[in-house]
Amino acid sequence: MKTDFRLFGPLHLAIIAAVPLAAWLLSRAAGRRTRIVLGLLLLVNELIWYGYKLRTEGLPLQLCDLTLWMTVIAALTLKPWAVETAYLAGVGGAGMAVLTPELWAPAFSYPTMYFFAAHGGLIVIILTILGSRMAKLGPGCVWRVLAVTNLFAAFDALFNAVFKTNYMFLCRKPSSASLLDSLGPWPWYIAAGEVLTLVIFWLLWLAYAGFRRRDGGRFRPPA
Repeated sequence: MKTDFRLFGPLHLAIIAAVPLAAWLLSRAAGRRTRIVLGLLLLVNELIWYGYKLRTEGLPLQLCDLTLWMTVIAALTLKPWAVETAYLAGVGGAGMAVLTPELWAPAFSYPTMYFFAAHGGLIVIILTILGSRMAKLGPGCVWRVLAVTNLFAAFDALFNAVFKTNYMFLCRKPSSASLLDSLGPWPWYIAAGEVLTLVIFWLLWLAYAGFRRRDGGRFRPPA
């Protein structure tokens, strides 16, 4: 099966624009009910996908799988560690996935629609939570989330070595165009990716810190 999805075509640009717009609109009046409904929708979407994916693609061991479940937990519980991971690793990874999607099915097919619903939904939910001030990031979160992602990558590397898989693209780059193409050959793109991950985490933290300063540091306890 081949994809007819055009990178940065009209449909792709519309999706890219819709994600932050949806987050902005939802954060204006989001409350406990909104975040729980969004979390449950993301949860159901993922469970349906697992029923499909396990027959065709393998286990949910990509970094986006981890961050998606952290986003579900963040939406349902507002646990600080889940919010931190969902924002830094989730928005960082899902943002790149939305910008340079690895697709293999037609644009208007279930796999492609799932891809954008999951990655775009992750971004929308965590930005809604932070934008509506229902949760906040704590000092040192960059290093905590970096440690979590490296532990997950170490597990995937061991799994890849045993079962000859390629989770997190630790063994080879994705077949479609991606940011990894500009980071050099294997294994150098892994080391470069580590540095890039840290840079992205810090940029996301600075964006959040700037938002908090403009917002006056307000915090709205969840209703």
